[in-house]
Amino acid sequence: MIHLNTDQLKDLIHTGSPLLLDVREPHEVAICEIPGSTNIPMNQVPSHLMQFELDQEIVAICHHGMRSAAVADFLESRGFTKVMNLTGGIDAWARDQDPDMPRY
Repeated sequence: MIHLNTDQLKDLIHTGSPLLLDVREPHEVAICEIPGSTNIPMNQVPSHLMQFELDQEIVAICHHGMRSAAVADFLESRGFTKVMNLTGGIDAWARDQDPDMPRY
């Protein structure tokens, strides 16, 4: 799995069209989210695998990067080849890229 920092994710968003897979719970997403993200809570990801292409760029995102790393590992174990994790999660994104974004 590739670990992205917020600058790398920002560049990836501007140059490509990765799936931003936000694995937080809906009440967390209601506080803040990266525009264009798809929210599928961590425990629901296994039942949504058919929605994704095996070679699709997928960036897993959570609050601090722990749950998303676990989801990224899971996706790789299921044959997904372009899986990335946002190091520091949405909290790092808010701190580094979007200072107006609410933090929790």
